Amino acid sequence: MSDLRQEFIAFSVGAEVLKFGNFTTKAGRQSPYFFNAGLFHDGATLGRLAQFYAQTLLDSGVAFDMLFGPAYKGITLASATAVALAAKGRNTSFAYNRKEAKDHGEGGTIVGAKLAGKVVIIDDVISAGTSVRESVDMIRAAGAEPAAVLIALDRMERSGKDDALSAHSAVQQVSQEFGIPVISIANLDDLFTYLSNDAGAELGAHKEAVAAYRSRYGV
Repeated sequence: MSDLRQEFIAFSVGAEVLKFGNFTTKAGRQSPYFFNAGLFHDGATLGRLAQFYAQTLLDSGVAFDMLFGPAYKGITLASATAVALAAKGRNTSFAYNRKEAKDHGEGGTIVGAKLAGKVVIIDDVISAGTSVRESVDMIRAAGAEPAAVLIALDRMERSGKDDALSAHSAVQQVSQEFGIPVISIANLDDLFTYLSNDAGAELGAHKEAVAAYRSRYGV
């Protein structure tokens, strides 16, 4: 798994999906790095990304029957991961939701396979956990069971305001709230290892800023 994690960090940097500098996060923090899975926007990079998702899920040992992608980024991620799993000999159905219910044709908010059995939610990151909570509600309402959440990068940082930081990260809170594992292809520790060992002088220069950010907000 360690090699796969480092490969994923290197791939994300090479695709310029993982960038370094000064960025404002959704929580309003100044972060020395930013991960935007929406920039995996061509066939080659999306296909490679899906292989990372698929292999990470298989390596996790989590039992699952199907995938679910929350709108909007999760739609592409779940469908691409299903294709990658099929290529690895595990043909798996998938579904996703619409933001607004369709009032004609088949109607409803769920598209794709019927939600049933053990369902893995596929997303890019977990910030506030809102999309996961909505997904869990939809899965349970259909009589299915949320089995895990699979994300690309776990930032491993405490949630909340600077003057009232939680003891747990958003990922930890989701796992505790719903009693399911949150699996990530890579996390902040993997990113720091990459900057320390394999990034070269140019990217290695960002190591101190990432270390300071991790010291301040990390779990």
